[in-house]
Amino acid sequence: MMLCKLSLKNIKKSFKDYTIYFFTLILGVAIFYVFNAIDSQTVLLQTKQSTYEIIDLMTQTLSAVSVFVSFILGFLIIYASRFLIKRRNKEFAIYMTLGMGKRKISTILFIETIAIGLLSLGVGLGVGVLLSQLMSLLVANMFEADMTNFAFTFSKAALIKTIIYFGIMYLLVMIFNTIQVSRCKLIDLINSSKKSEKVKIKKPIISVLAFILAIIMLGYSYYKVTAGVDTINDMGEFGLIFILGTISTFLIFWSLSGLMLKIVQSIHKIYYKGLNSFTLRQISSKINTTVFSMTIICLMLFITICLLSSSLSIKNSMTANLTELAPADIELMKKRNIPKELQEDYGYTDGQLESSYKTISETLKELGIDEEKYLKDQATLHIYTDRAVTYETTMGDNIHSMKERYPYLDYTSPELIVKLSEYNAIAKMFHNETYTLEDDEYMIIGDYDSMTELRNEALTLNTPLTIFGTTLTPKYKEVKDGFIEMSSNHITDGVIIVPDDVVTVSDDSPQMEEEYMVANYKANDSKTKEEIEEVFINPELNDLYPDVTLDGTTKIAIYDASVGLGAMITFIGLYIGIIFLLSSAAILALKELSESVDNKIRFNMLRRIGATEKQLNRALFRQIAIFFLFPLLLAIIHSIFGIKFCMFILETFGREQMLASVFMTMIFLIIIYGGYFLITYYCSKQIIKEKRI
Repeated sequence: MMLCKLSLKNIKKSFKDYTIYFFTLILGVAIFYVFNAIDSQTVLLQTKQSTYEIIDLMTQTLSAVSVFVSFILGFLIIYASRFLIKRRNKEFAIYMTLGMGKRKISTILFIETIAIGLLSLGVGLGVGVLLSQLMSLLVANMFEADMTNFAFTFSKAALIKTIIYFGIMYLLVMIFNTIQVSRCKLIDLINSSKKSEKVKIKKPIISVLAFILAIIMLGYSYYKVTAGVDTINDMGEFGLIFILGTISTFLIFWSLSGLMLKIVQSIHKIYYKGLNSFTLRQISSKINTTVFSMTIICLMLFITICLLSSSLSIKNSMTANLTELAPADIELMKKRNIPKELQEDYGYTDGQLESSYKTISETLKELGIDEEKYLKDQATLHIYTDRAVTYETTMGDNIHSMKERYPYLDYTSPELIVKLSEYNAIAKMFHNETYTLEDDEYMIIGDYDSMTELRNEALTLNTPLTIFGTTLTPKYKEVKDGFIEMSSNHITDGVIIVPDDVVTVSDDSPQMEEEYMVANYKANDSKTKEEIEEVFINPELNDLYPDVTLDGTTKIAIYDASVGLGAMITFIGLYIGIIFLLSSAAILALKELSESVDNKIRFNMLRRIGATEKQLNRALFRQIAIFFLFPLLLAIIHSIFGIKFCMFILETFGREQMLASVFMTMIFLIIIYGGYFLITYYCSKQIIKEKRI
């Protein structure tokens, strides 16, 4: 009973020492609960079955991610407990001097851990429940769900999961604390505050060589993920680039810890001004003793910035793409004129071969669907291929350079060829520009930037093409923006548009490959459109008519899939990104607070030799600011190149929204990372003011 009272009294007395610890635990619990309670929040939302399936997949994915997040938070809590134990070394020394055994000290820590855990768990769950209501609104907004049944929700499943996961974490902390106390020696506890870190000034030549090596490796990594990104052949090479980046980051911190103080010491006007010598030695000591930690924090911040920027960009880009890339209500596609010789290779049935010689209109009639009843504004397009017109021929004289730069492209693939009149008809439906061509001209349309750049190089050389026996030259020296297939992404890597007379259908040339039909519904309200959609996109038709080679997509289906995928990526990015950001800032804050405890005597000594409180606070502020900014600045530099690589990977989604996403990420950084910085400065200022000698 006495130990229990003592433990509770210690918590109350040292509450301000626990500020960062409480703040981190509460945020961790709240975030964990919020993202695991999404499934209970979405139950009340009125969504279509397809959307609900996406939400269900998202909640399952978030549940799996929670296991990874729990490891991050567990490490963070154990790291935080180190600060708290170090903060109380003198207190433990007094206990042991008065005859208290290590077992009783462990019991005190056990009770304190339980009390702190229960308090932070309770407050965190309360905050999480409130924030989860806002999350419900965010989920509803992303999925454009009906909120008429919205009500205050509480997730028992998320509650139980949060209690179990954090219970395991606190149990590990208790075990860790017991081990720490068992290793304590009275003499070390008494003298802990008098020990100072030795600032090891490394040999300048070694530090310079390490820094140069780091810059070379980092420069190579930056090149590979930007200008040389097309030369990355597999995930193994990408892993090597990441390892080189990690090693170079470590070497930069290691070398600067040896160089920074030496360089500034040589500049007497700066080094001996005010308390700069004290501040710089403190910073150099911290970096010198936390090189590994700074490397991990820098990489976590780098991943956070890239992850948040990319996930937010995907959501925004996919939403922005919908109006542009899915302008019509429905697009039907059909394989046409399947050659007999391909039947065995691709597993086509006799019925599918026979069906491929029927038009889309004929096939709809066969399925019992009256297109005149449901569709309007129809346009039809046919895709042809000429076996002699491949990527290799369209690249012309530039082919050798292309193969050296992009050896893994399939240059033997036949190009897609479309009649001008049919493309213009589709273009009008898609609200795209229409064109005219002379009898001896061709043009290329596309919207996939990487392939567009390749094709532009060939078009600039005025590369002629012989298509179905007619020689044509390019009308334009660049690929014109356009597409023929509705989607949520930019996937058209190039379609050759030719005059109608060039394409003459015969038994031997050319070969019709596919037929597209684009149309709008004869309906204005969404409910009727959904009913019409069920007629055309009906899974039962595949069972009734397995030989029909008809496929299709609709604006509604593209919209639902796009919104669902975008929301899922956004939530996963936010979940991991915020936890990484929270962990990075908390580790820095706890390390700085721990240093402030050790530095209290040093600041008091500065007071004794005449330093004012204003000078001390300014020195403390600069010290903490540089400590926080150092890994962040390097992470931002990494992120500039990392985001460029992400833009290349996410090219099909579009790049237009990346700037806005980066801006949103910076807001997250300022609020969370900046918030921890301010709290750390305030708490450190209180620590060094606690007692004067």
